[in-house]
Amino acid sequence: MFRYAIPLLAVTSAGALPAQAAEVQIPAQGPVVELTVNETVQAKPDIVEISAGVTTDAQTAVEAMQRNAQQMTAVVERIKALGIAADDIRTVGINLGAQYDYDQATRRQVFRGYQASNRVSVTLRDVARAGPVLDALVAAGATDIGGPNFSLDDDSEARKQARQAAFEKAKAQATEYASWSGYSDVRLLEVNETVQPGPPMPYAGNAPRAVMAEAKAPTPVEPGMVETLVTLTVKYEMTQ
Repeated sequence: MFRYAIPLLAVTSAGALPAQAAEVQIPAQGPVVELTVNETVQAKPDIVEISAGVTTDAQTAVEAMQRNAQQMTAVVERIKALGIAADDIRTVGINLGAQYDYDQATRRQVFRGYQASNRVSVTLRDVARAGPVLDALVAAGATDIGGPNFSLDDDSEARKQARQAAFEKAKAQATEYASWSGYSDVRLLEVNETVQPGPPMPYAGNAPRAVMAEAKAPTPVEPGMVETLVTLTVKYEMTQ
């Protein structure tokens, strides 16, 4: 949350401790209008995040983890062989748990074994590679696929554009309210900003290996556009 209030006055004296940031309330002489304005800017994504994992079953916990480690190592090695930097590969979850079936006749849980899973998140800096990389990971043994989630590596320019558009709209609306109320102008009192990325674009997760591995063509992935949303809440005093 970005909070901006004007004017801001800090007074310090010799030997005093560093001044702490403080919110300054500006007294208003006239009516105050408060507005909340949303503005969204669309841009072409330049990075995409996908995830790949392996789930294995065995009778013992040790065996389940060992099998999982062997298969997951093959997947990670395949990721690195595709030229993806180590810094763009991150483990996001390792799980191990007992599995049970319910016996209707005895109405009891029957132990079935252990299940281990491991998942990594991969950041691709070339969005066009998303489909081929997904196919390569499935071919390497990945059984759980997630993503792709498209975004901007640096959304500062998009935020700037959305912020400016929202601010100009808010001032125009406040000026209209002032005019309708018999005032000639407005004076800015306060600005609060919230920046949110656009909603993620989900990809079908947990895809069966056989379905994707047997595909004759690379998995189609369309990046489309991503959105950056800025919400401004502003207060203006109506002035003559």
